[in-house]
Amino acid sequence: MTNVAHTMALIVLRFIFLLCAGGVSAIINTSLPSGGSEAVPWLTFVAIMGLAVGIVVLDIYVPRKRIDTITSVYFGVLIGVLLTFILTIAAAPLIEMTSNLRVFQLVVGLVLCYVCTSVLLQTKDDFRFLIPYVEFVREVKGFKPLVLDTSVVIDGRIADLVATGVFDNQLIMPRFALSELQAIADSSDKLRRTRGRRGLDVLNRLRADENVDLQIFDRELPELAGQTVDLKLVLLAKHLEGKVVTGDYNLNKVAKVQGVPVINLNEISNSLRPVFLPDESFRLRIIKPGEGPEQGIGYLDDGTMVVVEGGRHKIGQEIDVRVTSTLQTNAGKMIFTKVDGR
Repeated sequence: MTNVAHTMALIVLRFIFLLCAGGVSAIINTSLPSGGSEAVPWLTFVAIMGLAVGIVVLDIYVPRKRIDTITSVYFGVLIGVLLTFILTIAAAPLIEMTSNLRVFQLVVGLVLCYVCTSVLLQTKDDFRFLIPYVEFVREVKGFKPLVLDTSVVIDGRIADLVATGVFDNQLIMPRFALSELQAIADSSDKLRRTRGRRGLDVLNRLRADENVDLQIFDRELPELAGQTVDLKLVLLAKHLEGKVVTGDYNLNKVAKVQGVPVINLNEISNSLRPVFLPDESFRLRIIKPGEGPEQGIGYLDDGTMVVVEGGRHKIGQEIDVRVTSTLQTNAGKMIFTKVDGR
């Protein structure tokens, strides 16, 4: 219902805009000197309406607009115009001698508007414009960018997790991490090459999803120079006031030392696994012998390893086991059981 109301509002806005464009052409025609060619009013009307229709078509075919980009252009032009006005006042004595004030204003204004807009577009990630509405939305919804590392992209679970709608944050893939992923995909080792290509496929899947905001961060920050890839990821997340998304245990530790929030996919996966309480029974197929003399090893459907005391001689069989204890680690969960003789 909200999308329908939003679409109707846009249709009404565009219709009013076209009516206003027709009104502007009529005002221009009334200001034209009389006695001119009869074709001039029609040419004026066609030119104004053609410009208006072109703007509406451009608006339709560019549906995803970023508020930070639009704001950068707006402030860039505004600052450029203000600087032009100030320079015009400062250089007025020199300009009056040449009688080229309008030419000076046009040239300086054109250059300054371009330079200011270009600088703001290239540095918009280094600051946030103090617009109350935008800042309020960020505070309420907590839109902190998520910086992806190479391992989490190769893993592939991030795409499935984002598809569920749990995360609606902006995803950041640093250029240096993407370069590392491309190097893995071009490796001479078959296993590494396969992993790298899977990571690139995951990135392409994320970019193809219209509901996912994935950005490639390709700016070189001074504080990242000469650092390792893991430390670059952490420093970039701190710079953007975001979080690191990883499945790497060492990167998790480095981020916590630096005080950067971390989303560990392994911890998320472990928290969603079924909980088995002591003395609870379930059926399990023994796959292989364990390290102990009487131990057998089996696995749950989610990959959780189950150690079975007295299960070494039951390899290949599906038996009832009873939970004795569980062990939770950063690498995953282990369940210790024994053959249920009841």
